[in-house]
Amino acid sequence: MILRGLMQRSSLLDKAILAIGKLDAMSDFIPDINLFIYLYVRKEALLSSQIEGTQSSLADIFLHESHLSPSVPIEDVEEVTNYVLAINYALKRVRKDQFPISLRLIKEIHQVLLKGARGQEKNPGEFRKSQNWIGGTKPGNAVFVPPPPEQVMDLMGDLEKFIHDKSPHIPSLVKIAMFHVQFESIHPFLDGNGRLGRLLITLLLCEWGYLRHPILYLSYYLKLNRQKYYELLQKVRMEGLWEEWTRFFLEAIIVSAEEGTHATKRLLQALEKSEQQIQLLGKGSASALKVFDFMKRHPITTIPILSRSLDLSPHTVLKALEGMKEMSIIHEITGKKRGKVYTFHTYLDILEEGSQAL
Repeated sequence: MILRGLMQRSSLLDKAILAIGKLDAMSDFIPDINLFIYLYVRKEALLSSQIEGTQSSLADIFLHESHLSPSVPIEDVEEVTNYVLAINYALKRVRKDQFPISLRLIKEIHQVLLKGARGQEKNPGEFRKSQNWIGGTKPGNAVFVPPPPEQVMDLMGDLEKFIHDKSPHIPSLVKIAMFHVQFESIHPFLDGNGRLGRLLITLLLCEWGYLRHPILYLSYYLKLNRQKYYELLQKVRMEGLWEEWTRFFLEAIIVSAEEGTHATKRLLQALEKSEQQIQLLGKGSASALKVFDFMKRHPITTIPILSRSLDLSPHTVLKALEGMKEMSIIHEITGKKRGKVYTFHTYLDILEEGSQAL
């Protein structure tokens, strides 16, 4: 049924493949692809956590990484930071270590995802040995009750076989859509299933050659359509409506890839324009460019951090910042005489689009 429906809508599948291809091709025009990976992984981490209620913003993540105080509970920020660590760990294992996507790897990623954050006490890296449920206060009033714990290992084993099945009859993007539903329905861990399930989408897209770099943040679309996302997962479980879910998943890929391509172009334009402006500072441009390069990765920072990181005197850093501030490249956000905090606001504004907490 699902395949017959997809044959009727093959244009949607083709459009999804084309949209991912355009986004992936953008990486050829990015001077510092590692910078964009750094940024996009953080955005995907944030969006995925926000789907489940985390209140962090992208600014909070950058504040935390600069050892400054975020505006939300530290647990919210750590949850997002762990996602960043988990996806970086997963990609290293798959690519550098040439480790296959397997139950062992899924457990390893889960352990990184929950380390030291909320859920630390819920057996990180181990499949559950007790019953869990989705929605409600107990299995009796839950929206959905996953399979009992004694079935988890066998069901996950079947899912692992499904990943590695080379059958040509199911297009890879459809296979990822099916995998996601099954993983979320088995709900193999006591906590972190949603975040891990979405992380595995990105990992599979990279592993199966759709993306050379993890620069697609699918959680952007899933967050905007959160209610429909959960409803369709449930419809597959209860009514077997695979076609409707798969169409939604392909649309998520198309919208997310197109948004990613558009945002990347705007980020590149913002960087180029700012760099051209800084060149006009004359003698001070060399120091200002050093500060500017640092703020690409750390768009919220302070004079002491810049001075220490770049081995420049506080006076030199201040002069560079003031020059960029006069050009409206950066803003100072505290209004204080001491403890000033500077932001690369244009850049941060583009990154933050769609990342406001629910």
